[in-house]
Amino acid sequence: MSRFRSLLQASVNATKRALTWNVEEWVPPSEKYIFSFSSKEELKKWHLYSDSEYGGLSTASLEIVDPGNGLGATGIFSGNLSSEMSEGSRWNITRLGFCGMRSKKFDGFLDLDAYDTIALKLKGDGRCYISTIYTENWVNSPAQQEDNSWQAFIFVPEDNWCIAKIPLARYLPTWRGNVIDAQLEMNPSRIVGMSLSVNAAGGGGVPGAKSGPGDFRVEIDWIKALRRE
Repeated sequence: MSRFRSLLQASVNATKRALTWNVEEWVPPSEKYIFSFSSKEELKKWHLYSDSEYGGLSTASLEIVDPGNGLGATGIFSGNLSSEMSEGSRWNITRLGFCGMRSKKFDGFLDLDAYDTIALKLKGDGRCYISTIYTENWVNSPAQQEDNSWQAFIFVPEDNWCIAKIPLARYLPTWRGNVIDAQLEMNPSRIVGMSLSVNAAGGGGVPGAKSGPGDFRVEIDWIKALRRE
């Protein structure tokens, strides 16, 4: 091979390597951790809410627990759902018996445009929970400060770990807990937060799912985004 052809071939090989490196560099991983409940620092990323803000009697807590068996720490979201109002409450609401844990707003936006599924590793109590994704406000009127919310039910079997996988396409647009009757699509590149909630009335349409007032408890290992297609 002549010196010229050798140099040309070396240049072509170098270009191929550079192109391959660039392609690999820009292809996102097949999964992306969003939350991992492995340390007490995770508690700083969340806040709790319930009907107690409106005179209800439901209670909720979130803690990180390490059982010391070598499996690592997990988060436990638990509490009690009540259908009662506190005496003398000035609020007049009909929807009671709900609790939730909502992440604080991300620093900027969480971009999940390269992913199509949310996965949660959970161990629960036979209730249905609600996974909510909050996105930048463009569905609601600009005068309304609330983030857009997209929700999907998750049935969590009792006493066994499971991985719930929810396609982003299954999240429905909602307004204060009610599904919006319109053809809307989520913008997964402009996510501002997430939440996990439970309500006494919600069985999620799952036969045999536990519902009604009473205690609830769900253990959370992690929340990820997956690319399955």
